[in-house]
Amino acid sequence: MAGAGNIQDIKKRVRSITGIEHITNAMKLVSVAKLRRARGALDATRENFHFVTESIQDIFQSADEIPTKYLLTDKDAKPVAPCYVVITSNRGLAGSFNTNVLKKAEAEMRTAEGKPAIVAVGGKGRDYFRRRGYEILDEHVRPPESISFLETHDITRPIIDLYDEGKVDEITLVYTSFRSPIEQRVVAARLLPIEIEPDPEVPAAGKYVEYEPSVAEVFNYLVPKYAEIMIYQAIVESATCEHAARHMAMDNATTNARQMISDLNLYYNRARQDAITRQIIEVVSGAEALE
Repeated sequence: MAGAGNIQDIKKRVRSITGIEHITNAMKLVSVAKLRRARGALDATRENFHFVTESIQDIFQSADEIPTKYLLTDKDAKPVAPCYVVITSNRGLAGSFNTNVLKKAEAEMRTAEGKPAIVAVGGKGRDYFRRRGYEILDEHVRPPESISFLETHDITRPIIDLYDEGKVDEITLVYTSFRSPIEQRVVAARLLPIEIEPDPEVPAAGKYVEYEPSVAEVFNYLVPKYAEIMIYQAIVESATCEHAARHMAMDNATTNARQMISDLNLYYNRARQDAITRQIIEVVSGAEALE
């Protein structure tokens, strides 16, 4: 039978878990609102950038004199100076969102021949790789959802400069791709060099397009823009996935807290009933002793 002390302990646990349940439920509601806004931004971004990236890729396919430094010429060659742009969040409480990205990034790094360099977008990735002694070329620890397209230039330009100088020979994006509010998938997408598959639907007349002042000048301008577009889309998509993951994590935490409160209330009622029964027995026993 439970004593008064045990009953008080249960009441304290119920109050404590009730407080946690209020916090997780509030965080879930905030995540719902942020997810709704992020999905709107993602849909607009996908619609606009899909057209832009397709147009750029069409130009890549229709030109004969693309600078080879931007093209993947040997599919079997492994990079010796790879760079990974790893996009995580700044905060936790999002389930396995950050863990999955970091595991994928490390798995990709193990396939490279040389020492990998990292551009960390998000504080969680920055902290993780710094603790493990990786070379961090650059870090951007503002919340991904607050990074604008114009600010993406500050992320992209230094990486492209290193690629042009030959200090890195491959740039890979590692981020979480949004499929649905309950499904997100971590992907590793090569940004540079670009792999262009011949497209039979591209008209032969495309090869006669003239570029001024030269093909090289045009592509020296286009490639950074292409990279900015791809990185920005990955940032927007990652932010959307973060809110979806946090919503699911907080929803699960709220459900578990409510279940624990229900179980503790059941234990409390049983303990209280045991205490009352014991008191009745003591009173009856005392009365019988007096007789």
